[in-house]
Amino acid sequence: MLGRARRVLADVLGQRVTGGETPDVDVLIVGAGPAGLTAATYLTRFLRSVLIADGGAPRASWIPLSHNMPGFPAGITGDAILSRMREQAEEYGARIEPGRVETLRHDGDHFVASLNGREIRARAVLLATGVIDHHPDLPGVERAIERTLVRICPICDGYEVTGKAVAVIGHSDAGVREAAFLRTYSDRVTLIHVGAPDALTQREALVRLGIELVETPIEKVHLEGDRVTALCWGGANRSFDLVYSALGTSPNVELARALGARLADDGRLEVDLHQKTSVPGLYAAGDVVRGLNQIAVATAEAAVAATDIHNTLRQQDGQTV
Repeated sequence: MLGRARRVLADVLGQRVTGGETPDVDVLIVGAGPAGLTAATYLTRFLRSVLIADGGAPRASWIPLSHNMPGFPAGITGDAILSRMREQAEEYGARIEPGRVETLRHDGDHFVASLNGREIRARAVLLATGVIDHHPDLPGVERAIERTLVRICPICDGYEVTGKAVAVIGHSDAGVREAAFLRTYSDRVTLIHVGAPDALTQREALVRLGIELVETPIEKVHLEGDRVTALCWGGANRSFDLVYSALGTSPNVELARALGARLADDGRLEVDLHQKTSVPGLYAAGDVVRGLNQIAVATAEAAVAATDIHNTLRQQDGQTV
């Protein structure tokens, strides 16, 4: 009831300012991960009408137990983080609708998005669309990821591999960099390079850091208790406590690219200090933006973006001094 009352109040205030000719929502948020949900909470507390297009389970939902989420020293699961954030956003009136935004375009002063077979008009849009991870193309890898035996974020959970036998699967020098990062925690790090030989240019660094290099395709992944066994090297078995994938990501930037938004060198969205893209009224936060793929970073970016969106709309409506 409280959320609905706040939503109605936001709609009424919008009509009062614009004489009743309003778009469907003040802000459309594309993506229901930590960035999108944080922005929704801020914006609805600013009495803005907000619709979140939830395109499916975000990367945060894969987290079995995070120990670097501020405020949770005993750890918290990704699902619990998202559940609390959804509850908070909905408490203040955010509407969350399952579905993917298929297209996004400009129409005068508004954005028009295609969602579930209808058009949604919004005054501003925040993209929190994230990235897609490139997982190793291996039989059984999905189960290994679910059990956290194959991981994707050493910044998040490298601490937990302290002193353990760790393998990094890579196909470029990015694998070298990730293996070198993990040497902070263990002297038993192996890089399994599955790319072309000439894609690996930092071999000397591996020698200097004491990182074993294996250059071979991996044929299978076996799970034995709490260990990963990679079957490779002509049938030889090697066991590791954990395996990290350093095969990169692909940012979900199609909607922004269609609007002509500028991209950074790594293919992610380029934004200014207020999370504005190069397209007026289009903002971005979270993993789709250049920087660390971290929940704490995503929520901070979302807070900055939401505040700037609100202040920009106030200025447009003549509510600033």
